[in-house]
Amino acid sequence: MSLIVQKFGGSSVKDAEHVFNVAGIITDTYKAGNQVIVVVSAQGDTTDDLIAKAKEINPSPSKREMDMLLSTGEQISISLLAMAIEKLGFPVVSLTGWQVGMHTDSNYSAARIRKIEQERVQKELDKKNIVIVAGFQGINRYDDITTLGRGGSDTSAVALAAALHADLCEIYTDVDGVYTTDPRIVPNASKLEEITFDEMLELASLGANVLHNRSVEMGKKYNVNICVRSSLTKAPGTIVKEVVDMEKMLVRGVAKDSDVARISICGIADTPGKAFKIFSLLAKKNINVDIILQSIGRDNMKDISFTTPEDRLEEALQILEENKAVLDYQSLDYTKDVSKVSIVGAGMVSNPGVAAKMFEALYEAQINIHMIATSEIKVSVLIDAGCETKAVRAIHDKFELG
Repeated sequence: MSLIVQKFGGSSVKDAEHVFNVAGIITDTYKAGNQVIVVVSAQGDTTDDLIAKAKEINPSPSKREMDMLLSTGEQISISLLAMAIEKLGFPVVSLTGWQVGMHTDSNYSAARIRKIEQERVQKELDKKNIVIVAGFQGINRYDDITTLGRGGSDTSAVALAAALHADLCEIYTDVDGVYTTDPRIVPNASKLEEITFDEMLELASLGANVLHNRSVEMGKKYNVNICVRSSLTKAPGTIVKEVVDMEKMLVRGVAKDSDVARISICGIADTPGKAFKIFSLLAKKNINVDIILQSIGRDNMKDISFTTPEDRLEEALQILEENKAVLDYQSLDYTKDVSKVSIVGAGMVSNPGVAAKMFEALYEAQINIHMIATSEIKVSVLIDAGCETKAVRAIHDKFELG
């Protein structure tokens, strides 16, 4: 007997037909002799609808009250799915995050999981129940409901798989695996049979929307094998694991991210500690930065440019402006008219010339590069907004990933 955690996104349970399709997948797994824990997201556009309702009442509600509101979406999903499984004649119980004992910190709207109590879920499994769990939510030390932020249900599923030592965590989506790039923009993109945690983490962090990066981080930390597969077909998915048996491809995938803004802090004194002061201020507000470029100091002055998610741009600018006297810079420059395109592959570390080949593809497509960032398994470039699809196609063709 295996313990399998299955996660279904909002599009997989968006209406009654889809709910019963998911119920069939779950019960087939159960009939095969497995213990099954299921994590479910809110149906379809429920979360967006709830956000719109909140704004009708209060354009700037507290994050605590938003968590109270948004957590109801998953509660609807788990109860409806449990009803469908009941109708099919199988034992089932639905549980909210707090009933499961999903303990988080108190960072409302972007909480981090601290621990998961195993007793309630294990007791239900021992009763031979299929256990349906509300994803995306938990409870903090004040007994307040919290939500985990974007991709929270993926994270809930992997966390449960880790806590209960599941044999496999299956993430069901509307695609049948992880591709070398988005097949909607590159029709000849290839589906990968396997991918390492590190490669998947980079792709997830760089704009690939198949898995959220926090869930991949957790899978790597606790060595939880993750299978990404479709809820609409029975095609085999992509396994995300620590070690991939197949020979490493030079480049495993190409990702794009349009949710990017660039900030330049101009005229900073070329003295020790300036970068520390800038990025520590942003870090205190949990504002992520990615590509960072510092100019060579001239006349005892320098510039620092970096990228941040577009939806955090205003907050980042406000922090920098409020601390202008401390940071002692001359001016700020920023733009939203940029996108990021990246290549990822564990094979890059031992193969020189990968970056040059990527830059050649962009040159041939007449796409200008504004900033560059590299690591052992990735190369990212910042380019003009609107050029990202063209760039992805050019790079994908250059590396013959199709």
